Amino acid sequence: MSYSKLSLSWLAQAIQDLEAAQANFEQGRHSLVCFLCHESAVKVIKSFLYKQGAEMVWGEHLSDLCEDAMAFDPSFDFVKSVASLLDKHALATRNPDAVAGAIPFEVYDSTDSEHALEIANEILETVQNKMSEE
Repeated sequence: MSYSKLSLSWLAQAIQDLEAAQANFEQGRHSLVCFLCHESAVKVIKSFLYKQGAEMVWGEHLSDLCEDAMAFDPSFDFVKSVASLLDKHALATRNPDAVAGAIPFEVYDSTDSEHALEIANEILETVQNKMSEE
C-alpha cells in the first residue's frame, strides 16, 4: 500500500515533533518534552491510519487511536500498551490547572521527559516499520 500525501504529512510532523522534543530536553523544558512526545505518537499513529485508507481520523488519546489501528494490524496491541504511558501527558502538560497545586513545568523533571522520549522513539520506530512492511 502506498503512502498518501496526507499520511506522509502526518509522519513528517510526527518526526518534527519528536526532534523538537529532543531539543527541548536539552534545554530542560521537561513538561514540553512530554507534551511533544505525546503529540508525536498521536501523529505517527494517525499517519498509519491514513495510510490504511482512513478518510478522517479523530481523537488525541493514544489508547483509542491504537484500538482503531488494531482493526488493520492486531499487533498494535503492543503499541497500545506502550502508548498508554504517554496518554497521561495529554492534559497534564497542556493546562496550568491540570496538576493540583502546581503548573506543569514545575512538576515534570528529566526522569519524566527521558522516559517519554524513549517511549515516543519506540512508537515512531515501530509504526514506521509496520508502515514500510506493507
